Amino acid sequence: MALLTRHPIDKLTLDLNGPDGNAFVLLAYAQRMAKEMGLTKAELEAIMADMKSSDYKHLVETFDANFGSVIDLVLPRKGL
Repeated sequence: MALLTRHPIDKLTLDLNGPDGNAFVLLAYAQRMAKEMGLTKAELEAIMADMKSSDYKHLVETFDANFGSVIDLVLPRKGL
């Protein structure tokens, strides 16, 4: 057993109901997170291309698939 003073993974939460739900904001977070996670330029470009390849729902799902381990998304009330 370990006694922790904080959760080992401090996850950021983005509420997609507000300004953080803007597609351009999510793309900017993806760039920042990729850099912090040490992804290569090619890996980032592939993720960004995939995020931009379809609609908003796909962008959010792709973001979550790649960065969900470090960022939690609060989905819009009306759904994606």
